[in-house]
Amino acid sequence: MKNFDINEDPHRRYNPLINEWVLVSPHRSKRPWQGQNETVTSDALPEYDPTCYLCPGNVRANGEVNPAYENAFVFENDFAALKQEEIAFEENKNETFFKAQPERGISRVVCFSPKHNLTLPEMAVAAIENIIHTWQKEYTDLGKIDYINHVQIFENKGSVMGCSNPHPHGQIWAQSSLPTEVEKTQNNLKSYYDKHQSNLLQDYLQEELKLQERIVIENEHFVALVPFWAIWPYETMIISKRHFGKITDFTEAETTAFATILKQLTTKYDNLFETSFPYSSGIHQSPTDGESHPEWQFHMHFYPPLLRSATVKKFMVGYEMMGESQRDITPEKSAEILKNLSELHYKHSL
Repeated sequence: MKNFDINEDPHRRYNPLINEWVLVSPHRSKRPWQGQNETVTSDALPEYDPTCYLCPGNVRANGEVNPAYENAFVFENDFAALKQEEIAFEENKNETFFKAQPERGISRVVCFSPKHNLTLPEMAVAAIENIIHTWQKEYTDLGKIDYINHVQIFENKGSVMGCSNPHPHGQIWAQSSLPTEVEKTQNNLKSYYDKHQSNLLQDYLQEELKLQERIVIENEHFVALVPFWAIWPYETMIISKRHFGKITDFTEAETTAFATILKQLTTKYDNLFETSFPYSSGIHQSPTDGESHPEWQFHMHFYPPLLRSATVKKFMVGYEMMGESQRDITPEKSAEILKNLSELHYKHSL
């Protein structure tokens, strides 16, 4: 019987944040790929697009005109997934199979820059700091509303991720319930804290820093790493070194450090396949329910779909849908590849 080799043999890895497992099949990364190719849009975008509903001065779908904004700009989503109206509802506690309940909330769009052709890796650190200040204000303002218990800040970048407009922007969905993934994380963070009287992600980060196997970028205040349990090929997570639960807890130095590591990480992504790298990213932080949440540690997830090139993506199908998440390239290999990439954007190194 051969000895187990984590770099060669199929195995499962446990994700303590959501109490789930992922199947890792490192030997499959050696197989030839003859699958789906995505179309890469290489056309240079203009700084201003008169047909873009997110550019300054342009008319949106609801007839409103965007102001001539110079920094980050926030507005209520014209096609909001959540509505603010309070709805009368009486729950049927005897219902077993057809449970439903109204969900109240607010959806907003955050334009990162007035320039249509910029993305985070190509922005100045100061401009990214302005975005962070905007996120902080929105988290505070939305979190003060009595029925809002969770504020989700996220970005979908690239048409591969279903983003229909290339103008640099993200979204904020604030709602009365904890979303499913957040609730799973909340439960596991709380369970760990109650058992150990310490913070799960802070303890995990200390072990990662000792091993230095999956660290991509580290500065004085934050670490970007490929999680041991990562699902997506080049998935990463940014974790704060200091223990705090929400974006409004940043010091000025931490704001600059977070902006810097965002720029560095997204630049590495672009450099990986020399393309504007698609991803879904999102900040996970304390609920806004007015309760103390010492179990929470501020962190941000990046889930990019690209697998082998700018045109080959990872699909979550078949076994992933019917069994559990699965990956081929190991997290350690992904981290090594990302770590060794330049932090100078490929467009500026030509």
